[in-house]
Amino acid sequence: MTDRRNTRGEPLEAAELSFDGLDELNDPRAEETDFDRVVEDSVTRRGFLGGVVAVGTGAFLTGTAVLTADEARAAGSRLAFTAVPAGTEDAVRVPEGYNWHVVVRWGDPLWSKGKPFDPATRGTGASQELAFGDNTDGMALFQLGGRSILAVNNEYTNRSIVYGMRDSMKPENADDVRKGKAAHGVSVMEVAQSGGKWQVVEDSPFNRRITADTPMEIAGPAAGHNLLKTGADPSGTRSLGTWNNCGNGRTPWGTYLACEENFNGYFSSSDAALPLPPAFKRYGIRHKDWGYAWATADVRFDIAKHPNEPHRAGYVVEIDPLDPKSTPKKRTALGRMKHENAELVVAANGRIVVYMGDDERGEYLYRYVSHGVYAAGGKNDGLLDRGTLYAARFKADGTGEWLALTPQTTGMASQAEICIHTRMAASAVKATTMDRPEWVAANPHKAEVYCALTNNKNRGRKPNAGGDPTPVGGPNPRAGNKYGQIVRWRPANGNHTARNFAWDLFVLAGNPAVHEDDRKGSKNVNPGNFFNSPDGLAFDSRGLLWIQTDGNYSNARDFAGMGNNQMLIGDPATGEIKRFLVGPKECEITGIAFSGDRRTAFVGVQHPGERGNSRWPDGGDSVPRSAVIAISRDDGTAIG
Repeated sequence: MTDRRNTRGEPLEAAELSFDGLDELNDPRAEETDFDRVVEDSVTRRGFLGGVVAVGTGAFLTGTAVLTADEARAAGSRLAFTAVPAGTEDAVRVPEGYNWHVVVRWGDPLWSKGKPFDPATRGTGASQELAFGDNTDGMALFQLGGRSILAVNNEYTNRSIVYGMRDSMKPENADDVRKGKAAHGVSVMEVAQSGGKWQVVEDSPFNRRITADTPMEIAGPAAGHNLLKTGADPSGTRSLGTWNNCGNGRTPWGTYLACEENFNGYFSSSDAALPLPPAFKRYGIRHKDWGYAWATADVRFDIAKHPNEPHRAGYVVEIDPLDPKSTPKKRTALGRMKHENAELVVAANGRIVVYMGDDERGEYLYRYVSHGVYAAGGKNDGLLDRGTLYAARFKADGTGEWLALTPQTTGMASQAEICIHTRMAASAVKATTMDRPEWVAANPHKAEVYCALTNNKNRGRKPNAGGDPTPVGGPNPRAGNKYGQIVRWRPANGNHTARNFAWDLFVLAGNPAVHEDDRKGSKNVNPGNFFNSPDGLAFDSRGLLWIQTDGNYSNARDFAGMGNNQMLIGDPATGEIKRFLVGPKECEITGIAFSGDRRTAFVGVQHPGERGNSRWPDGGDSVPRSAVIAISRDDGTAIG
């Protein structure tokens, strides 16, 4: 086992490890050296900056006219702010002329009957069920009659913080488990401005907590399949809860898509000798969980007693934020994997296209294309249930193709099985193993799509969880990739449903202050904007790309000078990138949404002080708490 140490040089306990580290600890990959390494310098071949693409129907969002690369260069920089320097303070820093404030923190009640956060006890199961969840992630803002409803993922809990009221820093009883489950899921809440600041509208009829115990409907091809049937649900069409929701998506018909990512870390076995089927191993389901202890209070998380329960997690969940009484739906047609986000676009022919990444080393990038077409104001419920799922193959010559995942192409028995064992289906068609595909974002003005490939220390060294090789080359050009990159592709003829596409790299992250080789990054990376591990991606209405990081914040060795995690803005037309925000210590910056008037950007600050070295946002001796902040210009003009 690799010796893992925190920023103070002390050995890390399992509770302190990131999900990536926990995956490696519980499911180490065997060494692999018997395949050829394909080295393809896509940086030199394709270039990183500029380029005009055919205009097509991009994301369903609308905005101002877009500039061509030549027009953008002639007009000068569209990033009209002074870049924020890298830093290591326990604070949020934004450019001069901007300000920020906290909208909601972990543990803040959404209803007046809830109890204010108690730092001594860190709350109870009952208080957490009435409060904003932990570790904010993807989010979206919805408008209804002048009201603003914010839906926010609460990905997971830092056990050393949530249970930090005791020396063990672990869940020890049923109420601890209840609190942990209630801190997961999704928080839906109305927000409004008062005195120039955004805050939660307590007792709003739209306020809702969706947790690991909320009833769900299972929809799509896998609904009713034998692998989804349990004693509590013999029909295989109803489940309980959603958890570890990472990125998000939204639909043009006004619903929210929450994406289940590291669902596997919550299951365990009461039988230490239980044989694990290959499918469990591919998805990282083992005899031990990652310290949540949910099976001690909820038997459905015990795979020895309920072996089908893990098959009911790992999906995109559709939620109607404007109908608190609606039942969330798990859309199995979008596949089962460690979903990062779900970027939905309406293609030129009216079909719904959803782009998705599977966030694990050497896993795949996916696309879903609906069979039906979108009709504004019409019945669109079935569009996410009936369609074709694809995996991407990137070629060294800068082209690529989408490979349909069907019984004929994969050799699997049914579409339902493909939707349950999606990773195996992608392996069967020999899609391209990627460097941890994270958020996908589609340009609202052009038919082009971007995906953050955050890092992959195993690239060129070990296979993925299914034994598929991970050769160096194409969109994954570096062995032992520490810094990550952002790949973009342009569908043939501007048609998101086309089989073929052309690709290049928008940016290759790196550290030019330390390295002189390809690890210094691409030409649009410099000592004033360098970063590592791009994670969250989102376009604003102007067609600018907001880039959020979840990387190494040691500020030492390969990461010297990079400081805390951050948010940058990139211009796809020119390749320019500038740092807009620096977060507090040991946090991740993740999730972004804009107010209806575009004057406010809501941004998530996740797991500040995950290793014990932050007191953000309240300072002093307070407990570090993840939060959503609101950013605006001092002059009140539009920000996004």
